[in-house]
Amino acid sequence: MNKGINSHDLLQCATDAAKQAGLHVLQNIDRRREVFKSFRHDVKLQLDLEAQAQAETAIRARFPEHAILGEEDEEGKTQIQSPFRWIIDPIDGTVNFSHGFPIWCCSIAVQFENQTVAGAVFAPEMNELYHATWNGPAYCNNREIRVSEVDALATSMIFTGLDKKAEPHHKPFNLFTRIAEAVQRPRIIGSAALDLCHVAAGHGDGYFESGIYIWDIAAAGLIVERAGGRTEILAHKENHRMAYLATNGRIHGEFKSLLLTAMPDTKI
Repeated sequence: MNKGINSHDLLQCATDAAKQAGLHVLQNIDRRREVFKSFRHDVKLQLDLEAQAQAETAIRARFPEHAILGEEDEEGKTQIQSPFRWIIDPIDGTVNFSHGFPIWCCSIAVQFENQTVAGAVFAPEMNELYHATWNGPAYCNNREIRVSEVDALATSMIFTGLDKKAEPHHKPFNLFTRIAEAVQRPRIIGSAALDLCHVAAGHGDGYFESGIYIWDIAAAGLIVERAGGRTEILAHKENHRMAYLATNGRIHGEFKSLLLTAMPDTKI
């Protein structure tokens, strides 16, 4: 890692951008039903687009020479060539938000040469701001956080999701059943970034998703690592998508073994 990177300035920009985007959404919460595009199992709101624009404005005001990758980018968008790349998820948990369920957040990360060096996750309705840099501790509302000390999968609480794009031979409910049988409790909350932040804070012990996107995990994955946990990409997929595992570190090997046994071809 480049020791000359000013982590403080990057983190300050990430937290400011996350707050600006998140507060814009919160202040317009009565517009949560303004649908831009609807899918069978998902929804994209007008506020998704507006929040990303808010975050991009905040970033470009300080770092106009940096590249930006956002969830709401149009296909084929021309990227600035830079070793720095900002990654934006304007509303992680859009379906939750659209139904009035308060578990949603804005996630902002910045990478240097494809390694995340600072990240912030802001959950406006809960008034929680998680953040970390590559060379410092992880925090929630400026209080240092650490992963749990649970050391057995059987006594763990695991956050996960159901991948609607899973391969036909990897039915999502089949995988969920395997996880549920091995752990104390599985939980599907609907916001990957907040799931990971809860692992970082010791409120859960692991997270797995067979199909998740880089903007969902870029900031929160760093937060898990700086809180003492471990993250791992188990499989790379198309269009910034991946199978992703994060744990408190103590159950990582056991959890990974379970997943690879359930899916021996590893095309998770």
